[in-house]
Amino acid sequence: MQTLTGVGVCAGRVIGELVSMPAPVGEPAPGLALRDEEPEAAVARLQQAAAEVKAELKARAEAATEKDAADVLKSTALMAGDKALLKNASKLITGRGLAPERALWEAASAYADQMRALGGYMAERAADIEDVRARLVARLQGLPMPGIPQRDTPFVLTAEDLAPADTATLDPEKVLALVTSGGGPQSHTAILARNLGLPAIVAARGVEAISDGTRIFVDGASGEVRTEPGLTEQALVEAWLRSAEARSAFDGHGVLADGTEVPLYANVGTPDDARTAAAAGAQGVGLLRTEFCFLGRDQEPTVEEQVEQYAAIFEAFAGKKVVVRTLDAGADKPLPFLTDTDEPNPALGVRGYRTDRSVPGVLARQLEAIARARELTGAHVWVMAPMISAAGEARDFAAMVAAAGLRVPGVMVETPSAAVTADQILRHVEFVSLGTNDLTQYTMAADRMLGSLAELNSPWQPAVLRMVGLTVEGALRAEAAGGGRRNVGVCGEAAADPALAVVLVGLGVHTLSMSPRALAAVAAVLRTVDLTTARELAQLAVDQSSAEDAAAAVRAQLPVLAELGL
Repeated sequence: MQTLTGVGVCAGRVIGELVSMPAPVGEPAPGLALRDEEPEAAVARLQQAAAEVKAELKARAEAATEKDAADVLKSTALMAGDKALLKNASKLITGRGLAPERALWEAASAYADQMRALGGYMAERAADIEDVRARLVARLQGLPMPGIPQRDTPFVLTAEDLAPADTATLDPEKVLALVTSGGGPQSHTAILARNLGLPAIVAARGVEAISDGTRIFVDGASGEVRTEPGLTEQALVEAWLRSAEARSAFDGHGVLADGTEVPLYANVGTPDDARTAAAAGAQGVGLLRTEFCFLGRDQEPTVEEQVEQYAAIFEAFAGKKVVVRTLDAGADKPLPFLTDTDEPNPALGVRGYRTDRSVPGVLARQLEAIARARELTGAHVWVMAPMISAAGEARDFAAMVAAAGLRVPGVMVETPSAAVTADQILRHVEFVSLGTNDLTQYTMAADRMLGSLAELNSPWQPAVLRMVGLTVEGALRAEAAGGGRRNVGVCGEAAADPALAVVLVGLGVHTLSMSPRALAAVAAVLRTVDLTTARELAQLAVDQSSAEDAAAAVRAQLPVLAELGL
């Protein structure tokens, strides 16, 4: 038996046949020239291929049931029709006489190299460009489109990493689990796997050397992959299946063993997401991603269009709390009417709330739409701004919220500066919500997409946990200064980890928001600890010297995790 260990990103135990992603589309021969085709005809063929690939991806986006999957497919579709990319490739056809597939390859490769050199979020865009490059070249050469292997029976999918558009089309009825040798715990692959409830491991170095057809055991909680599974592994899978009922039933009441209330909310991004979350028992919405109204558009949606979409979500939670995050554009979510794609480092550039400086009016109109949608429904709407770094920004945003007729302003804590000055920020707003994905990335100065930095990019990092603690301490100081309770929530991926959820509550976090699929498991674990125990475990985690040690120390004190297969 061979055992590999990666980073578990979605719990689950399965045994299945390993199937690898097919080899990527090969590079056309250097200098491949036009043969029996005029340059104008070759350019037309390139444009037709781009239109067909874009249409196919848009169709997949419209059919996708997961909001994150739809967003990824829409983004990839836009890139397939990128005018600058096609223009550069066309110049190589008419100017150098290159065949369209070679011209496209060179133009896309140059673009991807530029993005990769910028690092951060833009390096992530390089993988998207290379995915589009492969799809266009395959279409031009008449080859099958890259994608997930098709099998009659379920299998475990392995790859170095998956292109976002591939990850977005995973069928959990056929793919039992996902194991990649690259990627990080906050990558698109990891986030979409969690949303699908698909057992998943990233950064499992060496998995690509295991032959197709090999039966393997995958434990998405521990991050273990074992070849030649036997009775021990079969027993672990059966234990996971037996505990399914406890993991799938949530009564809509987040509470600790001593009766301490910990409301459990859902992260949603579309009206369909909201209805799914409501059916899962979510006590409200802790993060409404409003980008769904804006992505894939060349122009800002009208106020009326936004009102209709927001109201559909609010209606699913009439009488309950809905926390709306205003448009988080920029970095990996560029918008042609709002953001500057030429920024040297977009992850540290004009994104989130900062876009109101460069293009004022978009945020004010969005707040107007949110206020009008609230009036049409019975939801208790709270509004928060992303990418806040200073108290002055929080003050100005609160004024905009009040001017729109909304009552409860808040901000995201995604930067270390916001965490350490939370007391000053909370003099102007009534709540904060910790976006642990970006907070981890910025605290550790580690690109969340890189498998080689997976350990640094874990929200279990003691430094990140200390940032959470500092935010809570700031809220307590703001309360002591007057003005009433200041709520601290977590809406990042960290809240979906049942063990980490205990630590967050122990650090003083009041509410947790996560994928609807994670609600039952988090609730089941929280019911087994009281507040005193949660505080002890939080201190235990903070006192460790690494993310691995912190997670191991806490998990060792929570036997319920093993009982539930978490």
